[in-house]
Amino acid sequence: MNKFFTLILLLSFSTFIFAQKNKTKTTETSKPFVLGVIDEIESKELNEKRTLNVYLPDGYKPENATKYPVIYLLDGSADEDFIHVSGLVQFNSFEWINQVPKSIVVGIATVDRRRDFTFPTTIALDQKRFPTTGHSDKFIAFIEKELQPFIEKKYKTTESKTIIGQSLGGLLITEILFKKPSLFNKYVITSPSLWWNNGSLLNEDSVIFKDTFTQKTEIYIAVGKEGLTPTEIPRVMEVDANLLAEKIKASKSKNVKVYFDYLPLENHGSILHPAVSNSFKFFYPLAKE
Repeated sequence: MNKFFTLILLLSFSTFIFAQKNKTKTTETSKPFVLGVIDEIESKELNEKRTLNVYLPDGYKPENATKYPVIYLLDGSADEDFIHVSGLVQFNSFEWINQVPKSIVVGIATVDRRRDFTFPTTIALDQKRFPTTGHSDKFIAFIEKELQPFIEKKYKTTESKTIIGQSLGGLLITEILFKKPSLFNKYVITSPSLWWNNGSLLNEDSVIFKDTFTQKTEIYIAVGKEGLTPTEIPRVMEVDANLLAEKIKASKSKNVKVYFDYLPLENHGSILHPAVSNSFKFFYPLAKE
């Protein structure tokens, strides 16, 4: 009899252990957390393949008629600014926040930002230190002739196009604003490296300064407490950014709006996140209750 009870006890214990193992196996499942999609585009302008990280807003369905604004992000690799900027867009578009309309974010992954974000310089030391620089014209052509048509064909987009960039990215965006302003209608220029080529871009003329410029264009410019630029002739980042804002404010066009945001608690490394958040308040002011 004792042997019988011992056998029953062993069988019960074995069944319990087996059940626990099976229970563990069924609960230890995992799956990827998907933030967006990765597209690749073969660029003839750049003669290379470029990676795009694309955030699609909640509820986006290709078969639906609903269209969305597009936010283009420079330095848009997964290990750069794509994740946290997409998070800002998602947060600000929550219905209980309602600061920003639901938007598509297109992060342009970086290959060589010095090559893509700068125009040719006459400064010999910079030519020597940064030998790949000076090809922003090709990158701008890539945006105009390849990237925007690709996005507009593949996704449901409105006419609203924003571009965000910081540092050399801010330099590139300023160049686009002056030379090809119709490519975007909202510009987020953060800590722009206007020191490039001894600040020559600040002396450029543009159609946006003329009273005949009719496209509604909004420009947000932000800079932190950043100090001297890495140049032989000393320049100050805050001063250059302010000079840019004042230059745009002097535009004769009634369709150009600019906001200058000085963030003294931020530096060159920390400014982008709070600046992008502030830019949304400028672009999409909430109605006062």
